Amino acid sequence: MSRVPNPLNPNSKKDRIDSLAATAGDRHRSGDHAQPGGGVAVATVDDAGHVEESTGVSLLASAWRRLRRNPVFLLGLAITTIFVIVAIFAPWLAPHDPAKGLLITEVRQQTNPIPAARPGFPLGADNAGRDIFSRLIVGSRQTLVVGVMATLFGFLGGLTLGTLAGALGGWVDSLVMRIVDVMLSIPSLLLAFSIAAIAARPSQWTVIIAIAVVQVPVFARLLRGSMLAQRASDHVLAARALGVKRSAIVFRHMLPNAMGPVIVQATLVVATSIIDAAALSFLGLGNPDDRQPEWGQMLGAAQRFIYDYPALAIWPALCIIVVALGFTLMGESLREALDPKSRR
Repeated sequence: MSRVPNPLNPNSKKDRIDSLAATAGDRHRSGDHAQPGGGVAVATVDDAGHVEESTGVSLLASAWRRLRRNPVFLLGLAITTIFVIVAIFAPWLAPHDPAKGLLITEVRQQTNPIPAARPGFPLGADNAGRDIFSRLIVGSRQTLVVGVMATLFGFLGGLTLGTLAGALGGWVDSLVMRIVDVMLSIPSLLLAFSIAAIAARPSQWTVIIAIAVVQVPVFARLLRGSMLAQRASDHVLAARALGVKRSAIVFRHMLPNAMGPVIVQATLVVATSIIDAAALSFLGLGNPDDRQPEWGQMLGAAQRFIYDYPALAIWPALCIIVVALGFTLMGESLREALDPKSRR
């Protein structure tokens, strides 16, 4: 027969506090003591009454242990790292100026519109005599900027709406979620196309803003769900019972514990943003200045020669596919590593 804890007993009160602390998330354990580097020291008592401490493993350390043994994550990380390095150092890695038609004298509209590959030009040139290899390298920077900036702005917008809906609830939650539902009911690419088409003049910022607006409801809905789960947790209820201010509960207890799934989703959204940006540029809604190459823009310019010179479209399309695949593999691996169910 189990013994009912006495609320006047100090030991039972300590057990209650420990059980509340255990619900604060995987980063905190009942009776644990924080250690530098995010680990914890777990206190145990043997039969003789001696207290022994053993170093535990934090959530991030456990996730990294799983990730570094996951070949899918390592492949995605390698692709993403190479892409970022190439994008950062693109002006120094490109063998030629991507805006100069170095082979323009060899372009013949009827007989030789696309110069073939040769020493110094491993992928040949486009119809303006510009080196395709250099344009792919420099175009990676534009692709990275659009993907990261669109994801960042969408993340900030979704963070604001999701926090308001999840923390305040009531009519605020209903209003925000109705707006989110309407936006999610429209196909993302169609919504981005409609927003970009409103702009008086196409530009890179037009693409960034259009994609960011499309991503806002994704982050808002995900964060709102995580915030609602935190509202019902015992440690938040205990903080309310102790009279802690709502702002302190939201920003110190609820929001930090709800950010995990949102950060993982941001990795996946980068891949979606890159694909959407390429689609908008392909449709002519991106930067109209072809002296600043971008993969979607290059893909759109190659459609005139797709039957006779398919390689002109294959190279930028392949770059888009590989980079999007890298971010997707990394994001899915992060999701699995941080999933509490898969860590059991």
